[in-house]
Amino acid sequence: MSDASARDQGRDKSRDKAMSMAAMSSERTEPDENVWTRRLVLFLRIMAVISILKGLYHWAQVTGFIGGEEEAFENQSMAWQTATVYFAVIELVAAVGLWLATPWGAVVWLTTVVSMAVIELMFPGIYGGSLTVVGLEAVMLGAYLALAWMAARERPP
Repeated sequence: MSDASARDQGRDKSRDKAMSMAAMSSERTEPDENVWTRRLVLFLRIMAVISILKGLYHWAQVTGFIGGEEEAFENQSMAWQTATVYFAVIELVAAVGLWLATPWGAVVWLTTVVSMAVIELMFPGIYGGSLTVVGLEAVMLGAYLALAWMAARERPP
């Protein structure tokens, strides 16, 4: 009886070792299924940090932490004041939604990107009409759309 139990224990150990080796090898050969989703979430988190910085920059303009006497908030045009307050609020709201990777966060962020591009292109008197800003916004939008497309392809409906 001891010979049979010793054989069973030896068989169990070799089977456990084979199973653990199979588990390790299968982990290495299977591709990661959510690589694009993780990249999208990382991109959204980076955009959240950038949105926080942009929102705080606009609040610094409103409160007078940056700029001199002639660039004070109350000395600016009504259009500039309105746009600055709008971006001060919406950028921080977008940052929260982006950090949480929620659908509404992406929608609010897309609203800020499109709004800034429209203001720069259609109303150059407000912020100066910088094509560099429009180009950067377009690159960020394109990167988001590409990552969202690839992440959606990972999870078929």
